[in-house]
Amino acid sequence: MTVSLTAGSTPIRSLALRWTRPMPADDLYLGDAWERGYGRMGFQTMRANRFMPWYFLAAGQEQTEGYGVATGANAFCFWQVDTAGITLFLDLRNGGSGLVLDGRLLEAATIICLQYPLQERAGGPVFAVASDFCSRISRKGLMPPEPVYGSNNWYYAYGDSSRSRILADAEYLADLTQGNAHRPTMVVDDGWQDHHRLEDYNGGPWRRGNQKFGDMGALADQIKAMGIKPGIWYRPLLNEDETIADQFRLPHNGCLDPSNPQALDYIRQDIAQLGEWGYQLVKHDFSTFDLLGRWGFQMNPWPSPDGWHFYDRSLTSAQVVKQLYRAIFEQATETGMLVQGCNVVGHLGVGFMQINRTGDDTSGLQWERTRQIGVNTLAFRLPQNGSFYATDADCVGISDSIDWELNRQWMDLLARTGTPLFFSARPGSLTAGQEDQLRQALALASTGGAHALPSDWLVNDCPEIWTDDGGARRYSWYEPAGLEFADMPERYDGYLSAV
Repeated sequence: MTVSLTAGSTPIRSLALRWTRPMPADDLYLGDAWERGYGRMGFQTMRANRFMPWYFLAAGQEQTEGYGVATGANAFCFWQVDTAGITLFLDLRNGGSGLVLDGRLLEAATIICLQYPLQERAGGPVFAVASDFCSRISRKGLMPPEPVYGSNNWYYAYGDSSRSRILADAEYLADLTQGNAHRPTMVVDDGWQDHHRLEDYNGGPWRRGNQKFGDMGALADQIKAMGIKPGIWYRPLLNEDETIADQFRLPHNGCLDPSNPQALDYIRQDIAQLGEWGYQLVKHDFSTFDLLGRWGFQMNPWPSPDGWHFYDRSLTSAQVVKQLYRAIFEQATETGMLVQGCNVVGHLGVGFMQINRTGDDTSGLQWERTRQIGVNTLAFRLPQNGSFYATDADCVGISDSIDWELNRQWMDLLARTGTPLFFSARPGSLTAGQEDQLRQALALASTGGAHALPSDWLVNDCPEIWTDDGGARRYSWYEPAGLEFADMPERYDGYLSAV
């Protein structure tokens, strides 16, 4: 079923479609998230005020049903379910203002609903359903040509990096991966760009390295000479280049407005420069926040606040997002770079990236971030792996601040799922035994893993039992003292509310 609409000069904001189809209160419901996961995905019983972006599963005792919109929609879409029916909401706004169609026909979304009989409601069968449903709603999904794994020093350097540090990291990575089936990637993360200011500014310009990095093309060549693939991090929309005209920028935050053709050309030139330097992977970051002004946990439920619009008022926000992703992907492809998204709207990024960082940051300082966000993201975004893109649940942040046994389990599980495995570790900081365990995980990751699946994901939002062809393994995710937490009133819950 395709949802299309037209209008004259009257601005359109949203559309709601309601089906009077009663839904069982005792089914278990799983939805997706607007952008990255923040540790809150999981199956729940009926909660009428819960909203579920993009798609949802309803797991019953004898069957599981999937309801979703195909990837690449021209609207931000979410579902709401209650015992009286199902509602699909479509956000058709242009930024925070109504969309002006002027008589044009907009194909907003394609709805797909499927029913799967089950012999039992159990983790394995429901996971198979989830994976199949994701493959059915995916349009032109992409995967990297070989397993992606390697190193990224963010979780020990946190932006305090340099050319010498990157080369030491690459040399360490080369030593750890000798003889592996495929070669790893060393990602040059934030800190290389000309105007970088530690703990103050992480935007562009992106056309040259700073004094600590020097010639970025020469750095890529040095990494390649070690038998390592060079990758690079980039925030496309935050740029203090004074030559960029004000009309190329968004009114609410000064970031580049990709609905403006000249701003989009500037972004393409940035990507072309990274490719000309010889980088083989570009990781683009922060674009959802820079475009829409909200993190995923603040989109409750709408992705952007009211009161502003893009340069081109004829496009929905979803169309502007896709226009940016398409430009980055097409330019990167011209120079042979893989594309990895981070802080992207994954449902709109399908077909425009081979890898997606599907969760918020893990940590090299606080295990609870890795447990809450990393494990949850890995499990509940895993059905998308292979159909949408390669799902990257984020790094193993290795440091003295985190118990080695916890990180060892995390890297082992990442390798076994066949999803991208990246680690951050200061060279020389591990014991010989720890290095051997890291080598084993990297070797498995280089083969594509063992495709482990979460067996207890119906009842556990941090799954502990994972099964592959070698049988079931139980992981212990909790520190002896229990959870670490803080007062976080700004981390909104994913519920519809009138109060």
